[in-house]
Amino acid sequence: MNAPLPLPVVRPLDRSFSAKLVRIIDTKTKPPGSLGMLETLACQIGTIQRSIHPSIERPTIIVFAGDHGIAEEGVSPYPQAVTAQMVANFVAGGAAINAFSGVAGLTLEVVNAGVATPLDALPGLVDAPIGRGTRNFAREPAMTRDEALAAIAAGAARVRYHAALGTNVIGFGEMGIANSSSAACLMSRLCGLPIDACVGRGTGLDDAGLAKKRSVLEAALARHKAAREPLHVLATFGGFEIAMMTGAYLAAAEANMTIVVDGFIATSALVVAHALAPAVLDYCVFAHCSNEAGHRRMLEYFAAAPLLALDMRLGEGTGAALALPLLRAAVAFVNEMASFESAGVTDRDDRSDRDTPGAHGASDGAHLTQ
Repeated sequence: MNAPLPLPVVRPLDRSFSAKLVRIIDTKTKPPGSLGMLETLACQIGTIQRSIHPSIERPTIIVFAGDHGIAEEGVSPYPQAVTAQMVANFVAGGAAINAFSGVAGLTLEVVNAGVATPLDALPGLVDAPIGRGTRNFAREPAMTRDEALAAIAAGAARVRYHAALGTNVIGFGEMGIANSSSAACLMSRLCGLPIDACVGRGTGLDDAGLAKKRSVLEAALARHKAAREPLHVLATFGGFEIAMMTGAYLAAAEANMTIVVDGFIATSALVVAHALAPAVLDYCVFAHCSNEAGHRRMLEYFAAAPLLALDMRLGEGTGAALALPLLRAAVAFVNEMASFESAGVTDRDDRSDRDTPGAHGASDGAHLTQ
């Protein structure tokens, strides 16, 4: 295996630019702060782009698929073959993410990060597997460090491909039987939470199945108690698709993209990316709060304010796709809504606090983690 490339470099946002956006937002023909989270969102997107006329260009969702050796322990009610079957479904256009991408006007890409079942030649599939599924982390680390780094580099490469085509807003989805087990362990170790707070029913475990899953994961965490450093944790408990998403987050932030964060699995990859480069959070918009146990705790860990709460737990990037129209709306009001001056509308008498950034609801914190 070739030496892995260095990790993408993520720089914190220049918050000073957001003051310009706050002033523009506050002079639109509306009561101060009346567009709520859309004002914060518009400010964040404009700050990322360093533009008072932010735009949504070629928005993209990348779905990474991979299998997990931990499935051997019976932590999912579905067989691993479903991962390959769903990849074929994505490519054929028959999944929820296909339908939602069409509604939102998104480009959709599907990547084989490491599916265990051999895949037929599928037109449109990006075939870039690191291996045929990870190892069973109940017994040994899921990946070697070099495999984890190779997956990170592969995920970053997909983002750079889309950046070269003009994409400035991106989200990530996933498919992988048993990947909620991987996500729960990553969350537990990197967020410092007990596994009980992290583990959930995944694709629909009953009470007995959930108890077994919790027991398996608790034992795995005890077995690998020495894994503490972020890359070591990722290699020990992660999946190829989660590692690729980790690299994708870092590369998207490096490229000054707005990143729309999906649900439980996608957020677990962000937990890893954040441990490696905390400034990645500046570029993230949290699409929704998943119904999967543990996701709300992840959002609390990031002090995140999700845009939607639809009781979803599908994955695939579906929550990110559904949130995109809100990003379009935030950009549209900044660019298209008249100011009091241009519309000839009388503003409030007292404008003395206009020079205080954020005084009217548009936060100069510049990301939806308020």
